[in-house]
Amino acid sequence: MAERKITLEELSQHVKDTDTWMAINGTVWDITGFAEIHPGGPDIIQKYSGGDASEPYNSVHSLKLAEKNFDASQRIGTLNAYFVANKLPAENTRNPRLENDLPEIDEIINLTDLEAAAEKASINDHGFTKADNADFYRKIFLRPRVARAVQDINTKTKILDDVYDIPIFNAPASLMMLAHPDAEMALAKGLVASGSTIIIPTLSSFSTEEIIEALPADHPFYFQLYVSPNKAALEKMVDSLCKLRPKAIMVTADLPVFSKREANERYEKRIAKQKRASEPGATTAGRRSGQARSAGVSIDPNLCWSNIKWLKESTGIPIFVKGIQCAGDALQAWKIGCKGIYISNHGGRAADTAQPTILTLAEIRFYYPFILEEMEVFIDGGVRRGTDILKAICLGAKGVCLGRPFFYALMYGEEGVRYTIQLLKDELETAMQLCGITSLSEAHIGILNTRALYRDVESPQSLSSKL
Repeated sequence: MAERKITLEELSQHVKDTDTWMAINGTVWDITGFAEIHPGGPDIIQKYSGGDASEPYNSVHSLKLAEKNFDASQRIGTLNAYFVANKLPAENTRNPRLENDLPEIDEIINLTDLEAAAEKASINDHGFTKADNADFYRKIFLRPRVARAVQDINTKTKILDDVYDIPIFNAPASLMMLAHPDAEMALAKGLVASGSTIIIPTLSSFSTEEIIEALPADHPFYFQLYVSPNKAALEKMVDSLCKLRPKAIMVTADLPVFSKREANERYEKRIAKQKRASEPGATTAGRRSGQARSAGVSIDPNLCWSNIKWLKESTGIPIFVKGIQCAGDALQAWKIGCKGIYISNHGGRAADTAQPTILTLAEIRFYYPFILEEMEVFIDGGVRRGTDILKAICLGAKGVCLGRPFFYALMYGEEGVRYTIQLLKDELETAMQLCGITSLSEAHIGILNTRALYRDVESPQSLSSKL
């Protein structure tokens, strides 16, 4: 039976909340109710309801993601071929940013160079906590031991019974297709080729299944979960995750509401201004204050420890709490039986002026050192050097996660990810040798001088105060 053909005129008639259609790459879908649960917020869905959303969709999503999100019963038909001719995107083979006079990758010798290249491509932003995340690593001094045999180096780390060649992972991030059309596919391949694995984000450009297919058979992976306020949507996602069997689910807890993202807002205002200049009469009046705040409707502001405990008990999958920012919450995660914690302040983009993540790790070590022995510990925020990685491991972390550096590295695709990891691995190995150890299992607090760091650790009175 021939599939139904839909004209733009017919498509445009379906814009009501109770009857909403949208065309994506030639397929017309019934998306009634989807705006309420769309991870990117309702604004973009409402804007393109009753129209062709192919262009904005393809800028941040893979071709197959719509088929994953929508049931076959929601497929109405195909948009008249006249209107969709030449609309499908070309195969993802090259990053258009590389045509923007970026340096050759072998000209980059550290992550500072990589960030400078990103600034040239206009994908950088700043904040106080973001700066402090990196600066506080400089409060920790190394105390090298000498006259040790250090020729052979081992950078392996063991997490949940899996051994990785390096303690370097990705901090899950959204909209990675803005850096490269292969997005998480390139990231996953680069991480695995380097002896690590990927933490798949909820807001990925490709479906979780597509990303898993890019991994070797039975290769471990992690999944970062934003808890949806829509119970049905959450249960559907959790059911899907249980079938895919990630090594752990990392529940993001540090973003009950979306924070103010000034870099995003400036970009959106600049685009709106350009649109008004090119389209007389165009206006953004009545729009909400940006994509970031709009996306916040897909995150449950009432996430509590009881919800995290429910996830642990209902899935049977190890649970990590992502977004730990004080020792008290690390203790709470341990009390309810979580397998791990992920120390993070969202790269400084959640509560700006929150304490740096390495200081949180030091706080946990000072007050509850047993947590670092009994739980797996990841940390992100400010890691830019191999010495930073060694310091985090000495303080008790099992793995460090990179956010912005991998986003920047993706300007060069999979090669950029592998190249960035190799830069850090070389620096880590050198730091280990210069400190007199040959294995990360030998890393310990005695290698560090943390006096300046611990002056900023919070007092016991604050830890015991009732919130």
